[in-house]
Amino acid sequence: MPSLKHHGQMSEAFITALFLSVSGGLQDVYTYLFRGKVFANAQTGNIVLMSVHAFAGEWGEALRYLVPLCAFALGIFAAEFIRLKLREMQWLHWRQLVVLFEILLLFVVGFLPQELNLLANSIVSFSCAMQVQAFRKVNGYAFASTMCIGNLRSGMDSLCAWLVGGNAKAFGKAVHYFAIIFLFALGAGIGSVALLPMAGRAIWLSCLLLGVSFCLMFLKEDIEELEQLEQMEVHKK
Repeated sequence: MPSLKHHGQMSEAFITALFLSVSGGLQDVYTYLFRGKVFANAQTGNIVLMSVHAFAGEWGEALRYLVPLCAFALGIFAAEFIRLKLREMQWLHWRQLVVLFEILLLFVVGFLPQELNLLANSIVSFSCAMQVQAFRKVNGYAFASTMCIGNLRSGMDSLCAWLVGGNAKAFGKAVHYFAIIFLFALGAGIGSVALLPMAGRAIWLSCLLLGVSFCLMFLKEDIEELEQLEQMEVHKK
């Protein structure tokens, strides 16, 4: 079982990735089931569906997938822009700023009617892209919190390294990846159930999950302050 404790940057802790991954699954099922069968995260699927409709001459349908795809690309650019410009910010970690921006965007989506699904899907895709760009490691392992194909590849690669190559450390790495995939699937399941009573406002559950991640990233500073106080007490004695 991946350890929830982390020494270092809390944005890379498993407990932070836990809430991000559940949120990622919820966002994908939200746009697919409620916003016209468009993927928020799985841009490979969007590219395939866009191409199918384009070759069939259904340009309006192709546009439904092209616009969120472009929004996803812009979201990656936006997250990297924030990192480069605001990584030295003292009062807030730049990844917290990304999460805060994501929460605000998804909160707005909850108010949009289905007549504005194209706008809603584009905003969610933009938000997902910022998240996947900003959070790329969990306990030192590269991962994605909003999609599964890379995690599945890395998980099976690590599992093979453990079973066939005899690498004992690879087992823990594999568990991390399969846990992230399970959490993503859990988020999708929660989202599908929440859509019936909450409809468009089901996306606000993602805001709640991301809010927890946002707060968790303050813990590193608290831990450091406690360690400094403990060291001061030791020196006094």
